[in-house]
Amino acid sequence: MTAAAASLPVPGLSPEAEIVRLFLEASMVPDPETAQRYIAPELVITFTGGRKYSHPRETAAFNAKRYKWVKKQLGSFDVAPGAGETVVYSTGTLYGEWPDGTPFEGNRYVDRFVVRNGKIVQMDVWNDSAERLLIRNNLDL
Repeated sequence: MTAAAASLPVPGLSPEAEIVRLFLEASMVPDPETAQRYIAPELVITFTGGRKYSHPRETAAFNAKRYKWVKKQLGSFDVAPGAGETVVYSTGTLYGEWPDGTPFEGNRYVDRFVVRNGKIVQMDVWNDSAERLLIRNNLDL
């Protein structure tokens, strides 16, 4: 994905969903410095398993250990406006390669974002990677 493609707005997305989309696209490059444009200083990111991060460069470093590379096939953006903040859910699938080079696709994800004053203040991440790793290692009980 090029920076030019990421800068084009998607018709019909709310401003909050557009912030989330731009953040995700920058994060997938990965380009943590561009992703930082969309976050508040108090950002808290909680990954699957309860791992906590405060900056996109930390999640990029985590993903670099877990995957050879990974991208998101963005699906829907569901928006729930609230008092002083908006919750945006991004759903879709992950695709990429495991560290050994084995490709994967169709790995479901749900990301929940809280957007306040035009910035992401919270991100919660869930996906099927742990389940897929259990199956790959014959630990699926």
